[in-house]
Amino acid sequence: MAKLILHKLCKDYGTGKPAVNDVSLEIREGGFLALLGPSGCGKTTVLRMIAGFETPSDGSILLGERVLADASGVVPPERRNMAMVFQSYALWPHMTVADNVSYPLKVRGICGQSYRDKVMEALKAVRLEAYVERRPADLSGGQRQRVALARCLVTAPDVVLLDEPLANLDRHLRQEMEETFREFHARSGATMVYVTHDQAEAMALATDVAVMSEGRLLQVAPPAEIYARPEGRLVGGLIGQGAVMTLPDNGGDHRNLGWDEILALFVDASAGHPTMEMLVRPQDVVIGGSGLPAVVEGVLYEGERYAVRLTLGDGQRLRAYSRTACAEGERVAVIISAGWRL
Repeated sequence: MAKLILHKLCKDYGTGKPAVNDVSLEIREGGFLALLGPSGCGKTTVLRMIAGFETPSDGSILLGERVLADASGVVPPERRNMAMVFQSYALWPHMTVADNVSYPLKVRGICGQSYRDKVMEALKAVRLEAYVERRPADLSGGQRQRVALARCLVTAPDVVLLDEPLANLDRHLRQEMEETFREFHARSGATMVYVTHDQAEAMALATDVAVMSEGRLLQVAPPAEIYARPEGRLVGGLIGQGAVMTLPDNGGDHRNLGWDEILALFVDASAGHPTMEMLVRPQDVVIGGSGLPAVVEGVLYEGERYAVRLTLGDGQRLRAYSRTACAEGERVAVIISAGWRL
């Protein structure tokens, strides 16, 4: 296995706006990268170019020192030693579980005891060895997804590509399958590229998250870093449930702001200073105490807590979490314990 490198990757369908524009990424060997972004941002197009299903308009794709695609040509999908898991599972309904899993081995001409051992090993890895003779119609959605994973595992691919594989599952099954994907990644050791529009999935599964918008790559970082230190309003808005506030720029060179600094910025709001943007997460907003005056605009009960929408005196909006209920229209005070300068 080797590092997967995308260099200035572009895809233009001739519509006047590139679907993918100048994307450069290095995915470390054995890494788990989540491509995260809203529908239409270009993440699936990137995945299809990595797989070989789409030809780049410009740029290159390398696996280690091996060039998979550039201006001189492309390596066809079947010669890339990659496997793909689709949202629709892509299982053959007339085949048994064992036959679906073993199909890539048949294509490669593998047979005999080695063939049988590889199939059973792959099925054991996803806990489906008892279902070898069943057909897809007899399986649940989660079991079908495990069959698709086993089909990937059976060929020992260098790279596994996953195109929103949990989109068709209910919430309970998605959580169960997230654990299966983590086990699969640990067992296979393969580099994995996972496309999703669900930030919770990306945060739970990936070692690195790449955020895309309108065909461009905005930021790549480990989940904890991209959550705590997003670069720019777009990333800050896509990751988490934060509010982006506009405040006077105090000219400081640090980006983590505490309550005393934030309060001083609100005091200076009418002084005509240049402005800056600050991201505030709901968990950093405390209702109560001697804080800024705010009005409760809405309350949503989430089981273990209440999600509260607030409007400050200057019209800017915040989100907060509370253990106790608030009433719409109630006047409260809020303390912003932390903010991140974008």
